[in-house]
Amino acid sequence: MTAQDNAAATAAPLIRPAAEADLGAVAAIYAHYVDHTVVTFDETPPPVSFWRSRLDDLTARGLPFLVAEEAGGRIAGYAYASPWRPKPAYRHSVENSVYLSPERTGRGLGAALMEALVDDCSRAGVHRMIAVVADSGTAGAGPAASLAGSGTAGAGPAASLALHRRLGFAEAGRLTSVGRKHGLWLDTVLLQLDLGPGRGPGGEESAH
Repeated sequence: MTAQDNAAATAAPLIRPAAEADLGAVAAIYAHYVDHTVVTFDETPPPVSFWRSRLDDLTARGLPFLVAEEAGGRIAGYAYASPWRPKPAYRHSVENSVYLSPERTGRGLGAALMEALVDDCSRAGVHRMIAVVADSGTAGAGPAASLAGSGTAGAGPAASLALHRRLGFAEAGRLTSVGRKHGLWLDTVLLQLDLGPGRGPGGEESAH
């Protein structure tokens, strides 16, 4: 790591809305976790065009897609909230996703992205935020037993669950052996966070 890299890593990153120019870095970060870990159940890294479509879709829905930009313009991580399920009655609920560059884990950046994502979702009128944490049940599995699609990719499942609980998430249940990747049967732990009454994408108020 160069002196410039060290300076960028120690300075507080700027958390801001993602732009199209960021999507190459987003794709590269995600590809690492697809290829080398079980934090996502994807097995083939999606191209930049996939991320362009996702950014366009979330923007149209009024949902946040954030990046953490370090000094010098390097993207160190990203976070977004996507619809929890496609059926319309789920419109007040989202699933969180947070991924960090492998060199930027363990420094509090995941928590900063999560907090910003929660704040933006609350302002957008979201009622429930859901996290899905993958757990291989294998002690010492390290990053391979981290998050599936939410939380701070790169931390172990215990640290990821602790982060969610610290932010107010409550555990809602566990699905056992629902995925298989890299020779491991994988559980998923579901957690949820109450963000308030919720308005929905069209401004409709929901009962709390």
